[in-house]
Amino acid sequence: MDSLKKLIDELKKMPGIGPKSAQRLAFYILESSHDQVESLARALLSAKKNIRYCSTCFNITDRDPCAVCSDLSRDHSTVCVVEEPEDLMAVERAGRYKGIYHVLGGVISPLDGLGPENLRIKELLGRITPKIKEVVMAINPTTEGEATMLYLIKLMSPLRVKITRIAYGLPVGGDLDYADEATLTSAFEGRREVHV
Repeated sequence: MDSLKKLIDELKKMPGIGPKSAQRLAFYILESSHDQVESLARALLSAKKNIRYCSTCFNITDRDPCAVCSDLSRDHSTVCVVEEPEDLMAVERAGRYKGIYHVLGGVISPLDGLGPENLRIKELLGRITPKIKEVVMAINPTTEGEATMLYLIKLMSPLRVKITRIAYGLPVGGDLDYADEATLTSAFEGRREVHV
């Protein structure tokens, strides 16, 4: 049972995995075939060995530059700023944005010991050349995210680049009755004209 306990303890260290989830995963692994477990182990080791940050946008990748940065069919005059690679993946899943990205690596959060110097802000400013026509702020609408966005806007304003932010508000299928005040405020602020 020491091996099982050690496996559960290691799985519990993963974000979002509590004791019960770790136990379920451990039993799933134990019930899997030897080949399936070896395949999982190889995938973990390969990811750890081969995945790194893109030297241009700081997305995670197994080649440098990443697939997005090296894709010449994308709009390289528009940069979407996101907090983390997971946010980039969410935007890509939507399939509507066709520009390039910049991953900050977090947000300014003094309580967590993260200041502007801990983020990839200098690298972002270095990317804003005359060929960049628009910077889209797609930072999560948290207190820290809003503060980070305002800080970035202040830094980028002298660079004479168009700065936009994604709209926030009600999700598709959402119910007004269940929306909080901040969500409703964002929905009204992001409203657009309707054309017939």
